[in-house]
Amino acid sequence: MEEVRRSYSRLCKESGAEPQETVLQRLQELPRGRLDLATQSLTADTCRALGKLLQKEALVTELVLSDCMLSEEGATLLLQGLCANTVLQFLDLKVSGGCEYEFQSVPINALTEPTPGGSLCSGKEAFERSHTFHSEGNNLRAAGAEALGRLLRQNKSIQNLTLEWNNLGTWEDAFATFCGALAANGTLRQLDLRNNQISHKGAEELALALKSNTSLQQLDLRWNNIGLLGGRALVSCLPSNRTLWRLELAGNSVPSDVLRAVEQAMDHTQEREATFRENQARTRVLSKEVRHLQEEKSKQFLDLMETIDKQREEMARSTRTSAARVGQLQEALNERQSIINALKAKLQMAEAALALSEQKAQDLGELLATAEQEHWSLVQRQAKERRLEQQEAAERESKLLRDLSAANEKNLLLQNEVDELERKVKSQQDQLFLTRQELTNTSAELKMRAIQAEERLELEKKRSRQSLEDSEHLRFKEVEHMTRHLEETERAMQERAQRLEAARLSLEKELSRVKAVALTERGQAEEELIKAKNQVRLEEQRLGHLEEKLRLLAQARDEAQSTCLQQREAVAEAQARASQLGLQVEGLRRRLEELQQELSNKDQEKVAEVTRVRVELQEQNGRLQAELAAQEALKEKVAALARQLKVIASDHREALLDRESENASLREKLRLKEAEMARIRDEEAQRASFLQNAVLAYVQGSPLRTSSPQK
Repeated sequence: MEEVRRSYSRLCKESGAEPQETVLQRLQELPRGRLDLATQSLTADTCRALGKLLQKEALVTELVLSDCMLSEEGATLLLQGLCANTVLQFLDLKVSGGCEYEFQSVPINALTEPTPGGSLCSGKEAFERSHTFHSEGNNLRAAGAEALGRLLRQNKSIQNLTLEWNNLGTWEDAFATFCGALAANGTLRQLDLRNNQISHKGAEELALALKSNTSLQQLDLRWNNIGLLGGRALVSCLPSNRTLWRLELAGNSVPSDVLRAVEQAMDHTQEREATFRENQARTRVLSKEVRHLQEEKSKQFLDLMETIDKQREEMARSTRTSAARVGQLQEALNERQSIINALKAKLQMAEAALALSEQKAQDLGELLATAEQEHWSLVQRQAKERRLEQQEAAERESKLLRDLSAANEKNLLLQNEVDELERKVKSQQDQLFLTRQELTNTSAELKMRAIQAEERLELEKKRSRQSLEDSEHLRFKEVEHMTRHLEETERAMQERAQRLEAARLSLEKELSRVKAVALTERGQAEEELIKAKNQVRLEEQRLGHLEEKLRLLAQARDEAQSTCLQQREAVAEAQARASQLGLQVEGLRRRLEELQQELSNKDQEKVAEVTRVRVELQEQNGRLQAELAAQEALKEKVAALARQLKVIASDHREALLDRESENASLREKLRLKEAEMARIRDEEAQRASFLQNAVLAYVQGSPLRTSSPQK
């Protein structure tokens, strides 16, 4: 605050003027960004300094300059400084007093002049209509209006502007400039133009501005000279403006039908604004729900992708294990091939010796061939059985995977439907409870107001004997207010029922749309699963190729074994001649037994693996059966929720029917009250006519009237 005071003092000294103490005191206080200079006489130098200060001052958000006796030069300088301000939101240039009256002669019968509604206006109202007001103080004129126009064009922060008791409408060109700036402004929300001598031409300029303005919400034009033409111009511009929801035209000699048209337009605008806000709130709620569903779907998709990645890792691990085993077998085969090559070299050296023992070798060869054939048939049968068991295990595993994926998808779909139905039931219950509560409150309020209206009517009847004119005016206003309130209440209840029905329809549409989105997402998930299955199938084909390679290697091994057996037979036949070859044949036999032992160990491992896979498949089958039981329970829960939703819908329809019957009874009571009020108005009109005739008779027969011709 001290910095603001120093800046103000410095600016005053630069312009060669002394700072005003009252302004310094107000700058010292400055409560919550509000600078109140009301009723302070500000000089032109002070206005120039304040304008320069407020150009860049970020602490002042409200500026009150009512009754400051601003000159046109001072107001122009101050408004020029505010053009560059970016934080000021409230500006008050109101004049609360200081009016000069021009009296005119008023006939006595004007004190009881009938109003357009049929009742008599009070003497005070006729007295006010017969005088002309000239405001003093912040009496903004042509230059002030042009400065205000520049302010509205350049300033983008002021939202509330009060210009009460000025003379902006006296100069039509300047006021047209002001209206043009108002049309281009996009931040002003409230504008007060009471008592500004605005004529019907000024009202036409305002109407043109309102057609282009998209931000003004409240406009006060009371106590001007708008008249019938200005009122019609304002009514014609209201359909083009969708933001103005409050327009005051009292005290402008505007006919009642134009006022009713303005009131209807304002009601439509308020209803449209309320509907827009309600739609925005509903849109935010639905957006949150959609984002929540998307997050859940993304989480489910991420879980599915993690599962697929784990399966891929397991397949890659099994592939690496198979590759390692193939490498080991290849190394063993290479070793055996080297041994076979060495044996071939040795056999070539002993070939000459073996030729002598061919006869014996043939006999032993037949026996060995028979044994080899039996062994080969046994190996083939075992390999065939192993392949069949592997195929059956793969088929069972694929079938169980398909069943598991289908069960998971069905479970997710049922869970989503259950959640959606629970949310819908809860929202319907909340809406039904709120509707019943509002209906009960409205009924109680209507009963209390009817009782109060009857009591007030009795009091007014008693008071009418003492002060007839005041009681007529007050009773007419109360009856009109009560009628309008009852109509507004009934209309609000009907609109509430329509909005509830529209909300229910929109919720049903949103439910169908969310279901469609869920179906599309499920299709996408199925496509991803199909892709994963295709990849698994490719991996299985790759494993099949590897198994084929293993089979070829086994055949090569068998061929090597047969070669070894042939060599063993040759060594046995040559045993009589070469004892050293017998030792080598014995070593080959031991090697063959080790290979057979390894083969039997492999078969045992295969049997153990098949047994483990069977146990896992049985466990998966048990889990699937448990999930199927859970799904059956979810189906029963969904059916129960559907039945509960039907019961709630029937209760809701019954409540709507009850409310319609209550509305009908209220309308009947209102019709009876209106008939009684019409009868009372007729009686009061008759009494007023009797009183008027009595007053006229008294005036005509007074001694003043008889003595005036003698003068």
